Amino acid sequence: MTHSSSKRRAIVVGGSLGGLFAANMLMRKGWDVEVFERVPDELAGRGAGIVTHPELYEAMAVAGIPLDTSIGIDVHSRVTLAQGGSVVLEKAHPQTLTAWGKMYQVLRAAFPDSQYRCGGNVVSVESTPTHASVTLSDGTTHQADLIIAADGFRSTIRQHFLPDVHLQYAGYIAWRGLVDESALCDATHTALFDKFAFCLPPQEQILGYPVAGHSNSTTAGQRRYNFVWYRACDDDALRDLLRDESGKQFEGGIPPGLIRGDVLDAMYKAADTLLAPQFAEVVRKASQPLFQPIYDLEVPKMNFGRIALIGDAAFVVRPHCGMGVTKAAGDALAIVEALEAHASVELALAAFSEQRCQFGTSIVQHARHLGAYMQAQLRNEEEREMAELHRTPEAVMRETAVPVSF
Repeated sequence: MTHSSSKRRAIVVGGSLGGLFAANMLMRKGWDVEVFERVPDELAGRGAGIVTHPELYEAMAVAGIPLDTSIGIDVHSRVTLAQGGSVVLEKAHPQTLTAWGKMYQVLRAAFPDSQYRCGGNVVSVESTPTHASVTLSDGTTHQADLIIAADGFRSTIRQHFLPDVHLQYAGYIAWRGLVDESALCDATHTALFDKFAFCLPPQEQILGYPVAGHSNSTTAGQRRYNFVWYRACDDDALRDLLRDESGKQFEGGIPPGLIRGDVLDAMYKAADTLLAPQFAEVVRKASQPLFQPIYDLEVPKMNFGRIALIGDAAFVVRPHCGMGVTKAAGDALAIVEALEAHASVELALAAFSEQRCQFGTSIVQHARHLGAYMQAQLRNEEEREMAELHRTPEAVMRETAVPVSF
């Protein structure tokens, strides 16, 4: 069992972006912080695009992350393309887009290597009146004054405390991918780069925007284009997509390298048939595309004595809002503020939970509203027609991935 120091000690379970936000914030407030990440290697290079919001910048400042022009790429407008490739609508909408790898790089660089433990797989957790503890798969137990569960949408710690809370499949998937800026033809580059772009073919929706390239470069010519393509997919079709060439069935997601060739071929054919040619080129040229089943999840509370859930461990929000990382960063910020405002860890986490559960529930509901069109594709014709009335280019461009307040 580890021996705690005289400083207040925190353990963060999960070394991705939400966990690193919490770890850096607490460290800057004087806590002794240790991060346990179950993946044996560091996570750099994973993930795709991230939409920034004001709350994300506030969290970065508290975490001690310098904010400069290298953090992302500025776009100045939003555009919707017809299936034939012409412009349906374009409106001014300044925004900064960044990438998962870029955010991980700056957050990880700010946190000491000696306190970031790869391969730290948590198998059990406990909270007592005097301390909280985690036990790892290697049999060691580690105590702290506070434990933050940032272990993602399949959180082991959430399942321990809330075994009846489950992911709810929304009835559609999102294909995602990145393509090097230099790989795009001039016409596609002109149509898409430096814009947040959409295409809305019947029963489909794709969007894309520029993000940092290899080595997190934001230099023109070295960037990448990120796309998210929503497609209806019933339960049986999803099970088929989640089966690899050997017949192995996966649950919740499949590693990109194991997606079957026939699945990829069908996706490429659909891109050529359904999407604006600019987006079809982006999809065709993306390196190792992947698909993400879309889920909802809500928890009734985020605090369990000295243990708190943050990010996707608590609320899984559909990506239409572009709020996943911002939500996790906001959770971390709310914990730090609550700890400063209350005499005990338990009281602080109770106040934190009340505040962020209200926000989490509201953002899940908002994301469901934005995703209602895609869900309607698996229902009757009347519901599909009603959903179509609310899916105008104006509405989609106005409501997707914008700051929200509740």
